[in-house]
Amino acid sequence: MNTDTHAAHAGDHHHDDGHAHSTFSGYMLGFVLSVVLTAIPFWLVMSGTLPSKQITALVIMAFAVVQIVVHMIYFLHMNTKSENGWSMMALIFTIVMVVIALSGSLWVMNHLNSNMMPIHQMSGMK
Repeated sequence: MNTDTHAAHAGDHHHDDGHAHSTFSGYMLGFVLSVVLTAIPFWLVMSGTLPSKQITALVIMAFAVVQIVVHMIYFLHMNTKSENGWSMMALIFTIVMVVIALSGSLWVMNHLNSNMMPIHQMSGMK
């Protein structure tokens, strides 16, 4: 074995294996974005800044979708180049599933809220 060739490649640890890699600054950017995307909805709810509950719910849903995309890009390293585009297909599938889950959850909560029996009617049923 030629030691000169081995020594020349000893510091070369970059492998193009088709996967996206991140740096410490990439992880920190993802972390900061996650914290900001969590803090803003909390502030919106606690301060009551938005005029109605429906608008507040829609804004929080939008922040949730953006935060999921941030997690998938910065922490799961999904992009169009890695794994022949299958990562992007997984991202699109995840977004569709999140939209279905969030809209379904809001529909169920609204339906339950509008169909719950008021307390003053329950007391008269004895």
